Amino acid sequence: MHRDSFLSPGTKEAHVRQALIDPFFEALGWDVRNTAKVAPQYREVVTEDSLEVEGQQRAPDYAFRIGTLTKFYVEAKKCGVNINADPAPAFQLRRYGWSGKTALSILTDFEELAVYDCTLRPRPTDKASAARILYLRQDEYAGRWREVWDIFSREAVWSSAFDKFSASKRKRGTSEVDVEFLREIEGWRDSLARNIALRNHNISSEDLNAAVQRTIDRVVFLRMAEDRGLEPYGRLLKLCEQPGMYSRFMDDLCRRADEKYNSGIFHFQKEPGVSEPPDNVTSRIAVDDKVFRPILQSLYFAHGSPYHFGVLPVEILGTVYERFLGRVIRLTAGHQAKVEEKPEVRKAGGVYYTPAFIVDYVVRNTVGAQIAGKSPAQLAGAKGNAPFRVLDMACGSGSFLLGAYQCLLDHCLKWHMEHKPESSPKAVHRDPRTGQWRLTIEEKKRILTTHIFGVDIDLQAVEVSKLSLLLKALEGEDDASLSMQMMLFHERALPNLAGNIQCGNSLIGPAYFTGDLLPDDGEIRRVNPFDWETAFPDAMKAGGFDCVIGNPPYIRIQTMKEWAPLEVEVYKELYRAAGRGNYDIYVVFIERGLQLLNPSGRLGFICPHKFFNAKYGEPVRALISEGGHLSHVVHFGDQQVFDGATTYTCLLFLEKGAKEYCHYVEVQSLPAWRKLFANGENGDNGALWGIEGTVDAETILPSDWNFHVGHGNTIFEKLSRMPEKLGDVANIFVGTQTSADDVFVLDDCRLVGRRVSGVSRITGKTVLVESGAVVPFLRGRDIRRYSTPQTAMRLICPYVISPDTLQLIGKDEMMKRFPRTWRHLEEHRRMLEMREGGRFKGAAWYAFGYPKSMHLFQQNKIIVPDYNNISSFTYDSSGHFYKTGYGIISLVDHFDHHYLLGLLNSKLLFWYLRRIGTYLRGGYIRFWTQFLEKLPVRRIDVNSSGDKASHDRMVTLVTSMLTLHQRLAAADSEAQRTVVKRQIAATDAEIDRLVYSLYGLTDREIALVEGESGK
Repeated sequence: MHRDSFLSPGTKEAHVRQALIDPFFEALGWDVRNTAKVAPQYREVVTEDSLEVEGQQRAPDYAFRIGTLTKFYVEAKKCGVNINADPAPAFQLRRYGWSGKTALSILTDFEELAVYDCTLRPRPTDKASAARILYLRQDEYAGRWREVWDIFSREAVWSSAFDKFSASKRKRGTSEVDVEFLREIEGWRDSLARNIALRNHNISSEDLNAAVQRTIDRVVFLRMAEDRGLEPYGRLLKLCEQPGMYSRFMDDLCRRADEKYNSGIFHFQKEPGVSEPPDNVTSRIAVDDKVFRPILQSLYFAHGSPYHFGVLPVEILGTVYERFLGRVIRLTAGHQAKVEEKPEVRKAGGVYYTPAFIVDYVVRNTVGAQIAGKSPAQLAGAKGNAPFRVLDMACGSGSFLLGAYQCLLDHCLKWHMEHKPESSPKAVHRDPRTGQWRLTIEEKKRILTTHIFGVDIDLQAVEVSKLSLLLKALEGEDDASLSMQMMLFHERALPNLAGNIQCGNSLIGPAYFTGDLLPDDGEIRRVNPFDWETAFPDAMKAGGFDCVIGNPPYIRIQTMKEWAPLEVEVYKELYRAAGRGNYDIYVVFIERGLQLLNPSGRLGFICPHKFFNAKYGEPVRALISEGGHLSHVVHFGDQQVFDGATTYTCLLFLEKGAKEYCHYVEVQSLPAWRKLFANGENGDNGALWGIEGTVDAETILPSDWNFHVGHGNTIFEKLSRMPEKLGDVANIFVGTQTSADDVFVLDDCRLVGRRVSGVSRITGKTVLVESGAVVPFLRGRDIRRYSTPQTAMRLICPYVISPDTLQLIGKDEMMKRFPRTWRHLEEHRRMLEMREGGRFKGAAWYAFGYPKSMHLFQQNKIIVPDYNNISSFTYDSSGHFYKTGYGIISLVDHFDHHYLLGLLNSKLLFWYLRRIGTYLRGGYIRFWTQFLEKLPVRRIDVNSSGDKASHDRMVTLVTSMLTLHQRLAAADSEAQRTVVKRQIAATDAEIDRLVYSLYGLTDREIALVEGESGK
């Protein structure tokens, strides 16, 4: 067809798309026209009709996806639009891309093609060239096709080349939509809270929080409804034209929304079958126009809004709300509103939203596995069976419930499409615009209310979960489709979720107050006990839930004691998992989750893997192992799942029924693992992302969980079976704990005659103390592999130390022998006395907090720092003290310190330690006693000449290593250092070969250890 025909005024955009743009992207490998005939939810290219609602386009023309994740949008225009210079189309596309959280997106009329960086916030004043990173004319396509292919072809997107390119083009200072929208609604909360508190003198703190939250929820819901065609565009903005905005918002919009949606978001009067009390607060409060107007205006393009709520995913809204819920409004004595972090959030360092790929994996392996092959009728409880039910017992903003709901929606639609959809008019209908089969709003409501359940202790979180689920139910609907189906089914558009998503403490029931005739109202509100039998009677009568999923809170109990001491004690009484040490509350959630499963139920959590090896984890390990509940583990090691937080996690899958084995996955590259499962592969290229295998249930015990699969399992088992462990032949002791290092430790010390000059940490001033009152003090970083420790730090040590005893020096003797030191301590007496809540008041006010094992420090010993990413053991014959690290003293004569040092610094034992220890970010591991004591040590047979020769050779090599490291420290030229480094490398390699021989490794096993050690 001739070019001029496309430029004629009568040519429609749809014609340009079909004739030019569709073939363009088909040439890039995309199935634009769905020739594979896949279900709508699985299409890799989602196309939209060019539909405008009151002058506003509802969605971009094309969304290109991997699975269900949109990677980039394409906005098509009629030929002749000035793509190069007109800012309006560019701003439209960038709003789509930024709100949909895509890195790049494309604007084209085929004559021109522009690629935009959509991580930059779009602004109405931006020129067309702003954020544009590529511009091509039609006559350049052929010559630059490879460039386009390498970014936007299906192959490039699936191979991550698209991601690498977009990352390389990203500019500093980008601000993504969730961060900006969080800042937006936090500003709304601040201004609404202050104004409502000012204008409504009798409002309580509880009602104030509820009123602010509900107002924000309603504004967000109605604005999203506008951009999705469910409500007339601009109704919220129209409120700004006259005074009394808030009252008209409530009377004109919210009450009408209650009649239309029945969602619980707009619940103003008592209704049959709804247990939740109606909202009688927000309709009675006053909000000034000067506060409400900017909130409403900030959501519209005409006032500079960068958001397009038609493409803003509900899941992204959840990430915003999850962090938003980390703060609470408090009323001061003067009735002023103050927003502050919740104590549990402050202690945890913030709120971190579960990434979508984790939610997808957990849902796929719990909900997806349980519903596979079942019809919607079977899931609904056909033939007298209980319905399928999913629970998140700490649902937060609802991310896991959203994932479960989407999984059920997809499953039910797919089943109906494969089983004569025409026969189920109540469940599915054809979209009149696209001709595709879709679930009716009635069916989406039924799925939601039948299958999805959640609990959270935070009422605001409960409301946000409801909001997210209801917005998900409305996806793909418009005002016309809702009106038609409301006429057919004679019901309002949405369900009230008061019976599905409830507020309460998942771990504590009403029995908490048994015997307490008059419990304090404040305590009841704070603890918020939850009666499962009353709240979910049908589920509990059926034996529990089919799936329990989620991301339980991670809070150490010693932290929780600060604001919830009574609950901590109750947990110890109610839960076996809380029976040992300073446990973390997530282990209690694991136990409670198991209890809430029905006999064939599955649990899927993301939680720290620390309980695998921690002493506090022994009770929950016992609980799981005794019942054979462990079915699947994805262990992330030191790979970081949560953005902005260093947390060492795993995916834990349990089944109520006993399992014969556990499917164990160890992820060594998180990006590779994500790609693998996004592509739907089954782990054939395991070496790229990690390893997987099975672990027999018989080997899953209450003792430490150190699961090993793959080629290294044979070596691990061989070493584990060795009878002698380091803990059997050596005394391992921890560093000095003064509980007041700022007083007792002096920095930058030097000897001045018979005194020591050093800088006080607490005052920053130089002090002079007696040399006999201090000992050399090491930090962890001062302890290096085979190196002689050096330090300018000194520790004030008010003790008499002998090989067998430790005694605090009395006041009179301290004043006589060390008067300067005593004056320094006296200056800070008040601080020392008040340590640990005043525990040190009395004559021993200057004692160390935990002086255990100090009598061992002055002996010859092996020392190691608290953590490192290489073996870092060395020999100390100078009596150094240290804080973060461990000392090892041999107790058995034939285990010479130098012989042990060679074993401990070998590649083999570090390889083993990595498999039994605790991971830290960046490949670091903890050198803790509980791990060190398990290291297998090769006993020397004193009657064997071969063993004796190996022992003596090891001692010689280690002595040489210690000497070589002294030479390296003293070398004064790069040439000398190079020579010494080569000698060290050669000696190190010889020590490793000797260790392999002592431990009986085969050539193949040696190659495996060497290969993994080189990573």
